[in-house]
Amino acid sequence: MTTPDDFGFHRRQFMASAAQSLLGVSFASVTASKLFADEKVNAVAPAKAKAKHIIYLFMNGAMTHIDTFDPKPGVPEGGETQAIQTRTPGIQFGEKLPKLSYLSGALAVIRSLTTETGDHTQAQYLMRTAYKQLNSIRHPGLGAWMVEQKDRINRELPGNFLVGDSNRHPGAGFLHASLSPVPIADPDGGLQNIALPKYLDEKIFNRRLSLAGQFDKRFQGDHTNPEVDAYNHLYGEAKRLMGSDKLDVFNLALEKDEVRESYGRNKLGQGCLLARRLVEQGIRYVEINYGSWDMHQELYTSLDEKATILDNALSSLLRDLNAKGLLDETLVVLATEFGRSPELNVNGGRDHHPGVFSGLLAGAGIRGGQVYGASDNRGFSVDSDPVSIEDFNSTIAAAAGLDTATEFIAPNGRPFRVGGGGEVIKELIA
Repeated sequence: MTTPDDFGFHRRQFMASAAQSLLGVSFASVTASKLFADEKVNAVAPAKAKAKHIIYLFMNGAMTHIDTFDPKPGVPEGGETQAIQTRTPGIQFGEKLPKLSYLSGALAVIRSLTTETGDHTQAQYLMRTAYKQLNSIRHPGLGAWMVEQKDRINRELPGNFLVGDSNRHPGAGFLHASLSPVPIADPDGGLQNIALPKYLDEKIFNRRLSLAGQFDKRFQGDHTNPEVDAYNHLYGEAKRLMGSDKLDVFNLALEKDEVRESYGRNKLGQGCLLARRLVEQGIRYVEINYGSWDMHQELYTSLDEKATILDNALSSLLRDLNAKGLLDETLVVLATEFGRSPELNVNGGRDHHPGVFSGLLAGAGIRGGQVYGASDNRGFSVDSDPVSIEDFNSTIAAAAGLDTATEFIAPNGRPFRVGGGGEVIKELIA
């Protein structure tokens, strides 16, 4: 008997094989950005419209809150990180984030996120779905809900993409498999194998597809199978992509060198650049997964590079979106699964700490230039205005105009709400 987990596994396997076998390009583009103009993002009025797009940066491995967006100067727990003043009075960031400090007026920083889950796999699942991981069902990721409720804008391209590691992603969960994110392992590599092999003539290829379709039609006439139907839908989309003139969106080589350099020649930087290009083409949801934040030892050896990469990539993304008039319709999210311990361990690192951590929101639907909630002076626990994972997800969903109120019944018979049934943080919503 096929279980929901089996279905999720096979769907992910299908998506991976479809992307590897049928998709992929050598990157292409749109106009160069005005990235280096000194437009004052922090002077932009709060966007009141709901977000048409979401760019979701997931810092895989648990980003340290104390050394990034919630510094603790003057106490031992603050470690080596010095606090710097942002352009917003009263708000300080860690010293490794000078560019984001300059853009603080566009940012809403949440310093009181809290969870009970200190395991990476379970916490990542919870953050992406707003539900605990169960054996009986797989819940949809937010990108699947975004496309399901808002529909696609660009009819030639899928509406949901995942840039980076996709091994633990919940995908479309119990929704239709066509809503699963299309995986792009490396933004510099794009969608792989989009061209037919040299030995395979297009007429022969189409003949094989036609023959396969006849067999499948006969099979489905006798056996109604939603899994096969979903896979056929994805397979058909992959075939249409092979002939699409929209594939230039994946060609980062068409961007000016100075633009690519400003984002950073790394997977996060180039992933953010690709996300901007996808949003320009009407893509609803792009997640960029960037790992190696699990810093149990020699934290400050690793942090300098990681924080600088984040500072360059995210600040460039925000400036670029603003310059192109896209920031007022795009919600940008920075998330991680939990925080890291205030005490440095014997190896000079910070361990898992779910009690309190930070997240960030910017762009459409969000009121920037503020900090919501607070941790205590050590960064150990929530001091005011606790924000659950369900609250965080419900606020993101509300900023995008998704229905967080309707109660759905999941295939396992349990009630379900987009965002997990949390409270929308009204102070953050423009």
